[in-house]
Amino acid sequence: MWNPFKKAKNQASNMAMGMMGKIAMKKLQNMSPQEQQKMMTEAFKPENKEKMVAVMEQMRKTGQITEEQYIMAKQKLGL
Repeated sequence: MWNPFKKAKNQASNMAMGMMGKIAMKKLQNMSPQEQQKMMTEAFKPENKEKMVAVMEQMRKTGQITEEQYIMAKQKLGL
């Protein structure tokens, strides 16, 4: 049974990801490879990439992510 007060094994990754992010990651892991590919192609459409870059830019300005993290994320998105 899940215990919300149990200490996490990897404290850094748990602090970086909120509750909704954890739920999304678990759902993604339970999907079939075909479903994962379909979802990823939908998420990485050009108009969605622009939105993601705008959000990342805002996060960088407010200090939620560092410049290095911003650059790495843009490289992974292919921008």
